[in-house]
Amino acid sequence: MIILFIAFMLIGWAVQSKLKSKFKQYGAMAISSGMSGKDVAEKMLADHGITKVRVISTPGKLTDHYNPKDMTINLSAEVYDGRSISSAAVAAHECGHAVQHATAYKWLQMRSQMVPVVSISSKMLNFIFLAGMFGMGVLHMFTMDMVIIAVIFFQGMITIFSVITLPVEYDASYRAMNWLEHAGVVNTQELDGANDALKWAARTYLVSAIALVLSNIESIVAWSSDSNWFSGV
Repeated sequence: MIILFIAFMLIGWAVQSKLKSKFKQYGAMAISSGMSGKDVAEKMLADHGITKVRVISTPGKLTDHYNPKDMTINLSAEVYDGRSISSAAVAAHECGHAVQHATAYKWLQMRSQMVPVVSISSKMLNFIFLAGMFGMGVLHMFTMDMVIIAVIFFQGMITIFSVITLPVEYDASYRAMNWLEHAGVVNTQELDGANDALKWAARTYLVSAIALVLSNIESIVAWSSDSNWFSGV
């Protein structure tokens, strides 16, 4: 199991490197329509009748996201101002999330509902890790089995969130590609590039989800083999 986990870590690194390479490649290729990421996003929103979502620029790289709370498409500066295949693909993908929100896409709703749970789970795992590292007495209030079960539970919540994220991301890319194909924003060659870039982006989520599932299974197997849970003692 450990070998598999290490293998997926290496695969994850390889996929991330490939993704960066693809986005760099397509980031250097301008689209024939000359539209910026902001233009693409605003057109996709308008074509779907979405009028309450704003498109704004956000600092940093790879910080592009849709915020359902304040209903904003947040695009990094290079995507917001960029007029490349990568910019168009990312902008359309993030708008795909806005379309999901507007149409009450069930997987997006499930993921949104899990955000507070995942936040708490992450904080609890960090606390348990730090408590174990620095010997904080609070952990001595519980048995080792209780601590391990808590870790498995919190890991499980994060894993479920990661798995639920998969259909959300793949569907957003599908919506983006479907719109780009018919919107006249890119030509056929540029469309293929956008599709290639988004496929590699989706693979990062896939590898991450598989790695988390394997990690959780490993924790459960390790705990069950060392405990008396199944022996009835």
